[in-house]
Amino acid sequence: MSDPGKSSASAPSASNPPAPGSDTYKGWLFKWTNYLKGYQRRWFVLSNGLLSYYRTQAEMAHTCRGTINLATAHIDTEDACNIVLSSGGRTYHLKASTEVERQKWVTALELAKAKAIRMMNDQSDDSGEEEPTSRSDRSELQGALKTLASKLDDLCTCNELIAKHGAALQRSLSELEALRVPLEGSEKIKAVNERATLFRITSNAMINACRDFLELAESHSRRWQRVLQHEREQRTHLEETIEQLAKQHNSLERAWREAPTHSTNTPDTPSTHTGVSERPRKEEASDEDEDTEYFDAMEDSPAFITVTATDPTQHRRSQSNLSGASGGQPSDWNLEDHSSQSNNDLSGREVKPRRKRRTCIPDKPNYSLNLWSIMKNCIGKELSKIPMPVNFNEPLSMLQRLTEDLEYSELLDKAARCENSLEQMCLVAAFSVSSYSTTVHRTAKPFNPLLGETYELDRLEEFGYRSLCEQVSHHPPAAAHHVMSQRGWTLWQEITIASKFRGKYLSIMPLGAIHLQFHASGNHYVWRKVTSTVHNIIVGKLWIDQSGDIDIVNHRTKETCQLKFSPYSYFSREVPRKVTGVVADSEGQAHYILSGTWDERMESAKIVQSSRGSNSAEGKQKTVYQTLSPRLLWKKYPLPENAENMYYFSSLALTLNEEEAGVCLTDSRLRPDQRLMEEGRWDEANTEKQRLEEKQRAVRRRREAEASDAINEGVDYEGYMPQWFHQRTDPLNGETSFVYKGGYWEAKERQDWSMCPDIF
Repeated sequence: MSDPGKSSASAPSASNPPAPGSDTYKGWLFKWTNYLKGYQRRWFVLSNGLLSYYRTQAEMAHTCRGTINLATAHIDTEDACNIVLSSGGRTYHLKASTEVERQKWVTALELAKAKAIRMMNDQSDDSGEEEPTSRSDRSELQGALKTLASKLDDLCTCNELIAKHGAALQRSLSELEALRVPLEGSEKIKAVNERATLFRITSNAMINACRDFLELAESHSRRWQRVLQHEREQRTHLEETIEQLAKQHNSLERAWREAPTHSTNTPDTPSTHTGVSERPRKEEASDEDEDTEYFDAMEDSPAFITVTATDPTQHRRSQSNLSGASGGQPSDWNLEDHSSQSNNDLSGREVKPRRKRRTCIPDKPNYSLNLWSIMKNCIGKELSKIPMPVNFNEPLSMLQRLTEDLEYSELLDKAARCENSLEQMCLVAAFSVSSYSTTVHRTAKPFNPLLGETYELDRLEEFGYRSLCEQVSHHPPAAAHHVMSQRGWTLWQEITIASKFRGKYLSIMPLGAIHLQFHASGNHYVWRKVTSTVHNIIVGKLWIDQSGDIDIVNHRTKETCQLKFSPYSYFSREVPRKVTGVVADSEGQAHYILSGTWDERMESAKIVQSSRGSNSAEGKQKTVYQTLSPRLLWKKYPLPENAENMYYFSSLALTLNEEEAGVCLTDSRLRPDQRLMEEGRWDEANTEKQRLEEKQRAVRRRREAEASDAINEGVDYEGYMPQWFHQRTDPLNGETSFVYKGGYWEAKERQDWSMCPDIF
């Protein structure tokens, strides 16, 4: 196979191809396939307004790999040798060998497109579908045609007069040149002037006639376009109406067929419904197919194939009975969908806040800064070691950003009430995805916490939990987090941020495990975060993407959930920010399909049965999952009003840096540079930030000197120890991590912070 970077990307066929203006054009081009295979050599044939391609010339007789209609296609050129064809959802990225060869193809494609459009218009005119339906429209059209015809006759008459007077003027000029007698010369000159005057008058008349013709044609052209657009809209409306009627007809037929069953079997007879759900009768087999959804297996492809359900009542009945058939009991998760209109509406919180929290912060100042002048010397360095001005920050610390994971804590409250561990796993997976929803517009960098800095979030009265974070290490930067909820769960994690600036993008890799344990069942879930990437660091608008896999494991039951965050691709037809997943039991059997986006919502669908499908392009045999209609697990809260001027903070984020009395002396709310930045005093914030960082360096140098002296004296040196967390070995994975050792909330109650270091 040819290398597109070294050899010709396009070559003529064995016989010289026809000229671009002919009806058929053939030749070799390289076509983009995917990131693994890159550009592949394909044989392209342009004929009758259609561009088709084959792997080889021999395939023309039996196998066409793809076709695009040029009548509705957009033709674009990216660089000297590339061609981009797009029509609807299909896009071809092609490459020619030289710019000359590329231009030949572009010319042939443009000519074929114009010809295809003309043919389509001619067919439309001949079919008479766009013909006016009323007699008044028909008479108006005939009148317009007669007027245009008369104007065209006027143009022809003017053309004849111009030709006649022009010839007479030419003869007069010839005679003038042959004159020798002054008297005759004056008469001829007079005749020439008269001829010229007539010529000018006739020319003006022709110009006026042309102007009238064009104005009339343009006015009627606009009206015809409006009429045509109206007819197209009416046709689309009719098609939608017919489709809706067909669905209603199908639903009525199904209801009629099921009526005898409903009259003889009551809803309290689970055996009958279970039998229908698991093994439908022959006459109901097609209905079962219509009322379920089909998904490709997770291990083969993250793309789901969905068939929308048409009878939600039957789904609710079937899903409840299927839960009983599988050995489980209908959990709160199934029943709550009827009692609350939304899984996580702000108005649906169980306990109303007793304290009114702030809903806005000062608007972000519009300060300009040359990014490249700062970043060009930082390529390849750790982000935490780059001296950044606050212009690139948001007025929150990394500890506060870590606390933002609790934005949708009600998902864990609901999971704690689940009796079915698989349904609980679905809610835990939705919670793990929801933590990324606040990052979609948040491209600013949080403040790096100082060593020993803490952050508490006491929402015991409102939402039943207390959260504490502490910066336990500075190089590498690591933060420990512990959350205790009165509603039946505890969450803890230690996150180390590894980040690299690569020139065009910034990669942020959170390292460390997240633990979640439910008190009633003892279910212990563990998972890790995915990689975040900030694009267009130097040029263009900043945007963030999440990519990678999350494997959630319930260590008590050995049940698992595999989540895949699909990276954004310009060439992909998938929904941006897509997340897909499969929930399986300890034996690996799939029970739920998860799908959605990490910035908007997540849904789950219970699997009814699975079967082996056809082989995929990679030679693997796909598993097809047949599921019930999806159920909403989580939906993102709308951003507050004026969020675009408040760093795109969510409602929770707006309250994180709100001043509170009685917090620890090392709390992020008391950090002066961060507070100055929030107030819009960025110059003062930069000065204060440099002071704090230099103070931290001086403390680190003192500790290094003390450690060196202890080594020289042969004395053990303990080094820095966090105040509220200590290192322990995780019995599940054998890793050493910082866990909460207690004492913080008791110290707050006593208001005794004497043990805390002076870091600000």
